[in-house]
Amino acid sequence: MSAELAVVYAALILEDDNVEITADKLQTLVAAAGIEVEPIWFSLYAKALAGQDLKALLMNVGAPGSGPAVSAGGAAAGSSDAPAVEEKEEEKEESDDDMGFGLFD
Repeated sequence: MSAELAVVYAALILEDDNVEITADKLQTLVAAAGIEVEPIWFSLYAKALAGQDLKALLMNVGAPGSGPAVSAGGAAAGSSDAPAVEEKEEEKEESDDDMGFGLFD
């Protein structure tokens, strides 16, 4: 099991029991499971989840309110580019006459 996954599961356990998510509590749960995790992960997840309602975050993962706003912005930007047709400028080939000599001179 990866370190990140172990810390996430520990955070879910704490949230399910309505216990505040702290680095110490995450470390205790992961240690009880016998999984070795670098200490930095506990503080990172504790800071990221501080003040967050983890249950609400999980319930709104597939909610249409969060995803389409980004997609609509991307689609609007993409649709404005579609009608613009790039016209390639025809490159003028330099003729030998312009240089003052011809191929068979």
